[in-house]
Amino acid sequence: MSGRGEPPEVWKASLASLRERVTRIHEPEAAVSLLHALREDPRRGAGDLARLLDRRLARQRAETERLRGLFALRDRLRAGGALYVAGVDEVGVGPLAGPVVAAAVVLPDDAALPGLDDSKRLSPRQREALDVEIRRQALALAVAEATAEEIDRSNVLQASLLAMQRAVLALSVPPDHVLVDARTIPGISASQTAIVGGDACDASIAAASVVAKVHRDDLMCAFDTRYPGYGFARHKGYPTPPHLDALRRLGPCPLHRRSYAPVAQLELS
Repeated sequence: MSGRGEPPEVWKASLASLRERVTRIHEPEAAVSLLHALREDPRRGAGDLARLLDRRLARQRAETERLRGLFALRDRLRAGGALYVAGVDEVGVGPLAGPVVAAAVVLPDDAALPGLDDSKRLSPRQREALDVEIRRQALALAVAEATAEEIDRSNVLQASLLAMQRAVLALSVPPDHVLVDARTIPGISASQTAIVGGDACDASIAAASVVAKVHRDDLMCAFDTRYPGYGFARHKGYPTPPHLDALRRLGPCPLHRRSYAPVAQLELS
């Protein structure tokens, strides 16, 4: 008897070949069909593979539900008539050096971004892979900066808002609604929703956080060559012990934020 349409070769195959198939299979319908076949196979090893595949499918279902939740607000806004919904986020508030970077991203209805999450929860490799896919799939995307000088001129909050405003205004498609991580952006005409912790609970904001983080990390790696000795490629400007030690030895460079206490104290000493 066949396993719900699965060809007999499936359960006649060696367990080693079936294990490899379980490891490599990605298409959901094929995975479910294989699971049924493995459950009918009388071999003990096939039962182990069935349990392994069942757990994998459960994880996939949970990820699908998580992603559906991340898109829930965007989908409600779309249903209410907002054709283009942009997510906006910024990175780089805490570092002693380098710009604040903001990104604005408009995702399509059929965006496929498994693993999408707040950039802080992802590894560099995961962020870089998602950054490629977000840029490939986005209907519109823009990245903007506010420099260390602009941070010192006002404060980091105002500079962050400026970078986010620049990112939204640079979008090739003007958004009908903007979702922002815990902020309201001045100087834009679109309606806005500020979401506390938005980079962890909304897909568009999470996508913006990933793009902004990858962009800023790449910038700081480039600055490491221009300003050697500070270790910008490693710590990205954050106040790590090696960075503070380099500051004491070398003094601040043009990237450093003079209004931040560890830099200001050095200049006063």
